[in-house]
Amino acid sequence: MVYDVSKVSGIEEFAEKKEKERTLYLVNEKVFLVVNKNTIELRSDSKLSKFLAEKYESVMMSRYFGRGGIEIVMSGQLEDSEIDDLVRLSYNLSKEME
Repeated sequence: MVYDVSKVSGIEEFAEKKEKERTLYLVNEKVFLVVNKNTIELRSDSKLSKFLAEKYESVMMSRYFGRGGIEIVMSGQLEDSEIDDLVRLSYNLSKEME
């Protein structure tokens, strides 16, 4: 799967780390996005994560971030603009971490 994080507005500098089956995107050495074969994982607020998981069957708890994130099956259930907003939120949450 290809997700082009560079086209998301509000995302500044980031690093990319390719692993066997996934690509990690980092800001300040903190992962904010994991792109797998058919899913993406990102950092999120717990209330938002719960809301999205209840609303969409393609959203579940992240395997990478655990309760601190969500995993989205790229099935078209969420609009591209919604996914971009979630990636931007994850980027900002990760950027603020120390």
